[in-house]
Amino acid sequence: MSVWRFDAIGTRWEIETESLLDDDERAAVDAVIVAFDRTWSRFRADSLVSSLARTGGEVPSPADAVAMLDAYRELSDATDGAVNPLVGESLSALGYDATVSLVAGAPRPAPAGWAGILTWTDSRLTVASPRQIDVGALGKGRLVDLVLAELAGVRGNVTVDAGGDIAVRGDEVRIGLEHPFDQTKAIGVASIRDQALCASAINRRAWGDGLHHVLDARTGVPVRTWAATWAIAPDAMHADAVATALFFDGGAELAARWGVEWVRMSTAGIAERSPNCPVELFTTPGIRR
Repeated sequence: MSVWRFDAIGTRWEIETESLLDDDERAAVDAVIVAFDRTWSRFRADSLVSSLARTGGEVPSPADAVAMLDAYRELSDATDGAVNPLVGESLSALGYDATVSLVAGAPRPAPAGWAGILTWTDSRLTVASPRQIDVGALGKGRLVDLVLAELAGVRGNVTVDAGGDIAVRGDEVRIGLEHPFDQTKAIGVASIRDQALCASAINRRAWGDGLHHVLDARTGVPVRTWAATWAIAPDAMHADAVATALFFDGGAELAARWGVEWVRMSTAGIAERSPNCPVELFTTPGIRR
């Protein structure tokens, strides 16, 4: 097996293939990542979403807008507004801003009526007033799917791992679920084949006293009940979305509707899982029925 490691969109990537990717294949992957970043990154001043944060307005709809924002609408409905694609200003208020200053101010709720501010069709994306779009609830998963699709012509098994958002094509892969309170340990092992597994945890992108990147958009305050989540789906975007939704009431119900299996651990150290999740847990779990 060959492993290509590189850094992009603020995370470490590993792409494992049966044979070494050639220069053209690597360039094609780079192009997919750069195009997505130039559109959706709120950490780039020259991105489309940064432009809309400054001026608002209407633009041609990016290729991924409908898929991602349609999923966001379902996420928002399922979590009673806790997940919101206009949460970018809330993250910035706590210091997770474009420069990653990590200087926290007062919490800022995201706009509750976001669906009246941000609208989209196959052809147009409109922001009624300047607002900061943040697709972090599912965007990295979407990009993992795009990279895996770009490698469709590569023969044999392929695994794409973007900082814990993983998509597998081919033979079964076993993946450890990192303990959120001790990175040297795992709480279990997942077995996936032709699927994706995405994880989220409050110990990642954390700073200050109890500050981290998983916010309740309704309050602008980091979540406190759940410490880590893992979701398994046919594609990484939906796995990533459920991994976010599981921090809130309604997340498990959304996972059931989408056919996504999952595990989560509370900040008290208690694990919970969906009934058919293909994970061997090293702790006695609660089963969500």
